[in-house]
Amino acid sequence: MGKSYPKVSEEYQKAVEKCKRKLRGLIAEKHCAPIILRLAWQSAGTFDVKTKTGGPFGTIRHPAELGHVANNGLDIAVRLLEPIKEQFPILSYADFYQLAGVVAVEVTGGPEIPFHPGRPTLESVLTQDKQELPPEGRLPNATKGSDHLRDVFGHMGLSDKDIVALSGGHTLGRCHKDRSGFEGPWTTNPLIFDNSYFKELLSGEKEGLIQLPSDKALLEDPIFRPLVEKYVADEDAFFADYAEAHLKLSELGYDNDRSFRTPTPFLAISHEFRRRLSLAIAEIEIYSIAIEARERVADQLGLVPESQRVAVVEELQLLAGKRI
Repeated sequence: MGKSYPKVSEEYQKAVEKCKRKLRGLIAEKHCAPIILRLAWQSAGTFDVKTKTGGPFGTIRHPAELGHVANNGLDIAVRLLEPIKEQFPILSYADFYQLAGVVAVEVTGGPEIPFHPGRPTLESVLTQDKQELPPEGRLPNATKGSDHLRDVFGHMGLSDKDIVALSGGHTLGRCHKDRSGFEGPWTTNPLIFDNSYFKELLSGEKEGLIQLPSDKALLEDPIFRPLVEKYVADEDAFFADYAEAHLKLSELGYDNDRSFRTPTPFLAISHEFRRRLSLAIAEIEIYSIAIEARERVADQLGLVPESQRVAVVEELQLLAGKRI
C-alpha cells in the first residue's frame, strides 16, 4: 500500500503551481539552484525516525536552527526566497522550501521529482512563540567517513543507496571557505545537474575541483563504491535513484501523526483569520475562564466553513489545553 497524503484545497494546489513558476524564474535569474537545494536538504535532514522529531517542516528559517554550524550561509537562501513566499501566504513554509528544492533540481536539468503538498509548518499555526526546533548535530559532517554517513542517514531512515544517490546532488554547487572550511566545486559545471559528480570522484583528484573526506568515503566503502560505478556508467539509473531518494528525504515525517495532526483544509485558512484567532487564543490563555474570550473565539469560528470548524477547535484545545 502506498503512502497516504493529505488533501489540499483547490486554492492551495493552484498556489503551488503558480509558486513553481515564480521559483523557476528566480533560480534561473539568480543562478541560485545549489544553495536552494541545500536549504531543502538541510531542512529535511534533521528528521529522526526514532523520536519522530525534526524534518522538512519549515523550522530552518528560525535563527536558532539557521545558526547551526551545518547551516552556515543558508540565511542567503532564506532571504532570496522570502519575497516569493510573501506572494503565497497560503503555502506553509514547510511545503515552500521543499518545493523550491524540487524546482532547483528541475531547472538545472535534473530528474523530475514528485511533489505532494500538505506539510504543515512545524510550529503552532496560531501562535509564533511555540516552536519545536531540532537539536544541532543531526546533519552530515563533511570531514567524516562511511560510518558517520550511515549513522546520520540511518537516523533519518534512509538506505545506503539513498546516501550515494543524494551525494550525487553535489554535482550542483561548490564549497565556500567561510562556510564549511573547504573551497571549490565538485564538478566543472556546478550549475548543471548530471552524473559528473560520480565521474569526477572515480577519476581521481584534479586541480580546481574538490573531494571531501565524505566524498572519498564513497569509494572506500565496499557497498557504496559499486553504486558510484553504476551511476558513472548509467546517468538514467542515477536520475531514477536520486529522484526516489530526494522524494524520501523531502517527505520524512509524513507518517508522523504529530506532524499531520492538523487537517489540510485548516492550512488554507486565510492569514487574517489566523491573526484574529491568535488574538482570541491569547485572551483564553490570560483569562482562562472569561466568558468574553470564549464568545470572541466563537465569533471567529463563525468565519470558518462548518466543515473546517472541528479542525480549528482541536487546534485550540491542543494549544490552550481547554475545551471551548
